[in-house]
Amino acid sequence: MAATLSQNLLLTIALAPLVGSVIAGLGGRVVGRRGAHVATILGVLVSFVASVIVLKAVAVDGARYNETVYQWMVVGGLKMEIGFLVDGLTAMMMAVVTFVSLMVHVYTIGYMEEDPGYQRFFSYISLFTFSMLMLVMSNNFLQLFFGWEAVGLVSYLLIGFWFKRPTAIFANLKAFLVNRVGDFGFILGIGLIVTYAGTLSYAEAFAKGGELAKLVFPGSDWLLITVICICLFIGAMGKSAQFPLHVWLPDSMEGPTPISALIHAATMVTAGIFMVARMSPLFELSDTALNVVLVIGSITALFMGFLGIIQNDIKRVVAYSTLSQLGYMTVALGVSAYSVAVFHLMTHAFFKALLFLAAGSVIIGMHHDQDIRNMGGLRKYMPLTWITSLLGSLALIGTPLFAGFYSKDSIIEAVHASHLPGAQFALFAVTAGVFVTAFYSFRMYFLVFHGKERFHHKPHPAPDDHDHGHGHAPHESPWVVTAPLVLLAIPSVVIGYMTIGPMLFGDFFQDAIVVDAARHGAMKALAEGFHGPLAMALHGLTSLPFWLALAGVVTAWVFYLKAPAIPAALDKVLSPLRVLLENKYYMDWINERLLAPAARGVGTGLWKGGDQGLIDGIAINGSAAVVGGVARLTRLVQTGRLYWYALVMLLGVFGLLTWRLWPTLATLWAR
Repeated sequence: MAATLSQNLLLTIALAPLVGSVIAGLGGRVVGRRGAHVATILGVLVSFVASVIVLKAVAVDGARYNETVYQWMVVGGLKMEIGFLVDGLTAMMMAVVTFVSLMVHVYTIGYMEEDPGYQRFFSYISLFTFSMLMLVMSNNFLQLFFGWEAVGLVSYLLIGFWFKRPTAIFANLKAFLVNRVGDFGFILGIGLIVTYAGTLSYAEAFAKGGELAKLVFPGSDWLLITVICICLFIGAMGKSAQFPLHVWLPDSMEGPTPISALIHAATMVTAGIFMVARMSPLFELSDTALNVVLVIGSITALFMGFLGIIQNDIKRVVAYSTLSQLGYMTVALGVSAYSVAVFHLMTHAFFKALLFLAAGSVIIGMHHDQDIRNMGGLRKYMPLTWITSLLGSLALIGTPLFAGFYSKDSIIEAVHASHLPGAQFALFAVTAGVFVTAFYSFRMYFLVFHGKERFHHKPHPAPDDHDHGHGHAPHESPWVVTAPLVLLAIPSVVIGYMTIGPMLFGDFFQDAIVVDAARHGAMKALAEGFHGPLAMALHGLTSLPFWLALAGVVTAWVFYLKAPAIPAALDKVLSPLRVLLENKYYMDWINERLLAPAARGVGTGLWKGGDQGLIDGIAINGSAAVVGGVARLTRLVQTGRLYWYALVMLLGVFGLLTWRLWPTLATLWAR
């Protein structure tokens, strides 16, 4: 019999960051800057330690938890509850979210040291952590939606943290609006489940999946389960930034670097991947929905990687890398390799947080210059940042033995084993994406840390407090910045080797993820070819993805260190392609010039015709006019004279006494 988990322990995990957020937010002036970061870091640390305890209990002792903590209300038999579901999927997510969040909290002490919104920032990131924990720990759609919307709200506050910058305000509004599009589909999917399954509980909805699969969506020949899954995935497209709802994510770089790391590594953008994996019992019932997921993920994985090639802002390069890797995760979901998608989510969280925080360290060392064309040769000035960035980059491109290799290679193999209609295009996309990822990752790495120093030509301000005594020369960041880099570099190297066996081929996800192996055999094919992590790494040295990654690294080395005239010449020859990439496939232009005016026109029509015309004009003002007209007619007979009322009463009595005679009189009159 599986061990049970303490409800108090789970409440501690969820609420500890919230308590820290309240202290830093509402009591920031009382506790001061030091009190704010102590309270929030302590809250996240408590949550992380408790999450590790839960993870151990789940992985080693087989502990599980699925109970209601609080019943909010019951409406017509529909229970609205707060509850926790803890299994392998949840336990892993809890540990990853709290660890990355803890590293970001510590890092923030150094990065935001001089920012006047210091306490407010700590309050926001702790609130963000609480929201994500509520999302991943939920056992029902109501709580899932609460966490879903909460991370969206806090991301809006964090992306626009520097609210005096117009670009930051534009970016957070863009993120908010694009996510509303996805969330509209998400709530429609939940609404369909509630309508046809009559429940908000995961377990009850999954149990009725077979019944839902037999129903047809009214007014069409589409299966209801297909419509439900596609609606749910539209929500994932918004949160996890899948094409074409990806446009908000690069602009989210307007927020401070710590929140870029938290959003892109372990929280908001992983919510959609987690949700689809959690909904695997439903998605397995619709090959059509899975194929949609597969194609959308393939487009995102390849074409967002192309955009990373031409970026010169160090944070935007890493941001487009996030988009591409989210595409890889989505592709894995599409071929029913849910555990592989979640495995890549975990490995990616570590090395992507590392790369973002390393980028922030470079920005600090370069006195807040983010243009990689103004860097070069930073290796000797920032040795810790250099080596951790190298480790993160090697993990990202899928170097054998590094964490990213095990998850990325598994995705490619899973796609190769799939028989869905979109699998061939997906295989091309994820394979070609290996070269693209290696090229743009090491383009950034070489331009930042190697080659000639390109920062001497810049005008340097006089040393001030922000320079920490280093003047204008680049310098290594303080320990509160570099310590999280080292701690994140360790799992970026070893976590894939350590966990691939139990997570992909063991029973870690056995009751969290459902796969119809008879129809979707990707995981079975992977299991047959797996002979241990070391053998997999050795075999990887002979595989096509390894040679493509190596080719990408070598090409970047030649282009940007040995022969920079080559990319300059290619830039002239391929200038139309560069213009296309610089304009991000004109998706922003389409949204701003076509879709936004159309939406504004629809909104104006609904406002003028629906709100003002129908609701205000007819329903409200019209009903008031009818009442007024009736009142005016009534006033004619309400004279206030008693003899008039007596006459009306007599006529009424006469009418009641003779009403049976009226048909007879009418007949006689007709004759």
